[in-house]
Amino acid sequence: MLTKKFYSTKEMISWTRKEVFFYFIFMVVLTGLYVLFDLTHIRVPWTPVALIGTAVAFIIGFQNSAAYGRIWEARKIWGGIVNSSRTWTMKIMDMVTNEYSPNPITEEELAKVKKILIYRHIAWLTSLRYAMRQTKKWEVFNEHKTNREWSSKAHIPERMTSWDDAIKEYISEDEKIKIAAKGNKCTSLLFLQSKNLRKLKEQGLIWEFSFLELENLLQELFTLQGKSERIKNFPYPRQYATLGHLFVHVFIFLLPFGLIPAFDDIGLNMATVYPTLGTNFIWMGIPFCTAVAWVFHTMERIGRVGENPFEGSANDVPISTIARGIEIDIRQMLDEGENTIPKQFPEIYDVQM
Repeated sequence: MLTKKFYSTKEMISWTRKEVFFYFIFMVVLTGLYVLFDLTHIRVPWTPVALIGTAVAFIIGFQNSAAYGRIWEARKIWGGIVNSSRTWTMKIMDMVTNEYSPNPITEEELAKVKKILIYRHIAWLTSLRYAMRQTKKWEVFNEHKTNREWSSKAHIPERMTSWDDAIKEYISEDEKIKIAAKGNKCTSLLFLQSKNLRKLKEQGLIWEFSFLELENLLQELFTLQGKSERIKNFPYPRQYATLGHLFVHVFIFLLPFGLIPAFDDIGLNMATVYPTLGTNFIWMGIPFCTAVAWVFHTMERIGRVGENPFEGSANDVPISTIARGIEIDIRQMLDEGENTIPKQFPEIYDVQM
């Protein structure tokens, strides 16, 4: 999750430095043509440019609002996963007992049964974050150079370690082979959990009412998984994203044709009182045009990188950190030693992954 440090002006300009440089050169060239070659016909009435800018502002605002809504919904879903995971661990610890079993097992065997159920849940969490990190065709974050620079430094866990290596600690080799052959590994893991619960109920290690409670919790996990998959697999409507991107560039292209002549007119009015300043005032249009173009481009790009909240950008939901935090919590509930519990993933430039 993006933190305060990344929002500095320096970082934002660095993130968009290529575009800023291009806009600046574009404005300099047009102003030079206008002044040095007296091409004063290079102008567009300011009113239509302003109308287009207003329309683009509405489109960008809608895009950013929709992108933020997707990010916020994803964060709420994973907040629900946090709560349900802790609840699952608590209920497994208290509901799997010898109380109603006709053939009680030892405490060591009982602890092993609980550990299998809880570790399989960690495997589900791990598989879910790997599924959410898979690249879709409409995810274009890494197509931009400065975004690739970020990705090369971010060290996203799911891209540093394979699913096979990440999952092997939590389930048996036989289960891993079966799960690996399935298209939806997360669903298969929850199905295994349900089969395991039914077997324990038949053995009397889970009371029937407790069995229903745990099955309801599995249903809740299925619901949260489905909601997360819905955001991942259904993109922000491409017609809005594509047209918004196109309209921003149309506006930026037209901007100097309307703004530079406006600065020239202001300079002519000033020339009667301040001749030197008035004559050269048109050049002030370059930084103003560049600043306006940078604002529109940056806002559109922020919305674009926020469309897919699991892609791995600095603005995304930190599902790796959330999943590892859950794992740490529930393994501490198992009273495991600190040296056996994995550490939290490190923050890169104050950004959680």
